Amino acid sequence: MKIQSALCLLVILVSTAAQAQNPSNTRDQLADATHPANPDKLEAMDSLIRAGVFKQMSSVLISVSGKQVFESYYNEHGPDDLHNTRSATKTVTGMLIGCLIDDGLLTNVKQEVAPFAKPQSVIYPDPRKDAITVEDLLTMSSMLECDDWNPASRGNEERMYLVEDWNRFFWDLPIKGFPEWTLKPKDSPYGRSFSYCTAGVVVLGQLIKEITGNLDEYAARRLFAPLGIDEYHWQMTPMGVPMTGGGLGLRSRDLIKLGELYRNGGQWEGKQVISSQWVRESITPKAHIDFGPGYEYGYLWWLAEFGGEQAYYMTGTGGNKVVVFPALDAVVVLTSTYFNGGMESHAQTDKLLGSYIVPALKP
Repeated sequence: MKIQSALCLLVILVSTAAQAQNPSNTRDQLADATHPANPDKLEAMDSLIRAGVFKQMSSVLISVSGKQVFESYYNEHGPDDLHNTRSATKTVTGMLIGCLIDDGLLTNVKQEVAPFAKPQSVIYPDPRKDAITVEDLLTMSSMLECDDWNPASRGNEERMYLVEDWNRFFWDLPIKGFPEWTLKPKDSPYGRSFSYCTAGVVVLGQLIKEITGNLDEYAARRLFAPLGIDEYHWQMTPMGVPMTGGGLGLRSRDLIKLGELYRNGGQWEGKQVISSQWVRESITPKAHIDFGPGYEYGYLWWLAEFGGEQAYYMTGTGGNKVVVFPALDAVVVLTSTYFNGGMESHAQTDKLLGSYIVPALKP
C-alpha cells in the first residue's frame, strides 16, 4: 500500500510539474492516471534510471486502455522537448503511405516506385529496378544492394550522407547478389530477403513528395493535425525534402498518440485517421529478420516480444521505442539520447520493457 501511494504521488508530481511548465499541454493528456498492476516494478525502474544504471534515458510514458499510468522525464528533459526519434521515423513514413492509399492517391503497395521517384538515368541500369514496388521498400526487401548493418555495403546509409541527392543514391546502387552460402528470397520466410536500408525509406519520402506536392504539408494535415500534434521537427535532406528515414523530432506525449492510434485500429477520438485494414497489414509479418528468435518485420513496424508478451513497435538508434502490447492493451514510449551506445542502447530499453514494464502491467 505504501509503494502504491508512493507511485501515485510520483505520477501526480510529474504531471503537475509538466502542466506548470506548459499549461497548454494539459489538453494532450490521454486520461487520468490509474494504478498499474505491480507499481513496485515501475518504482524500481524509475530509481535505476535516476541513478544512471540505465544510461541517458530522457522519458518513459505508459498508457493502458488509453489511460496514462506512468509519465516521467529524466536527465533534464521535460514534456515539451522534441526527441530525435532516429529510425522510429520510418514507421511514421509507413503511416503516410497508408494515408496515400486511403486517399486514393496511391493504388496499393504493389505499385511500382520508379514512375514517381526514379531519375531518368542511373548507374547500373537494370529493368529489375523498374519493378521495385512500394511493398519492397516498406519491408526492406528490394533487390538493390543496400544494407546499413554491413559496413561494406555500397548502400550503407553512412555513404548516402556523403552525397547531395539521397534519392539518386538509392537508384544508383547495383543489384544485390546471392552467393551459394546465402539464403535467396524464394527460399526465405515470406519470400523476401530482408536487409535494413534507410535509403529505401528516403525514396518513399520522395514518392510522397511527388504525389502530394509537399510532404510536410500532407503529413501535417493528414496525420499530425487529427492527433493534435502541433509541435514537431523534420530533418531535411540536402535536396530540401523531409528526411523520412530518421530524425523526426516529436514530444513523448505525441509519440504515445501514434502508438494509441494503432492500438485503436487507426482511430483517434472516434475518427478513423488511418484505415483499420492498413493497420492490420502494417503489423502482419511480411519479412523475417535474422536478428534473434522471434523477430519479424511488417510495413516499417518491428514485431517481437518483451517479457513474454508479443508486441509491435517503432524503434531507432539510442533505443528509442514506441511499443504496442495488444494483449496488455498498452502503449509504451521510451526515449533516450544514448545515440553512441550501439546495441547496448537497444539492449537497455529491451530490458526496461522485459524486466520492469511488462511485469508491472501483468496482473
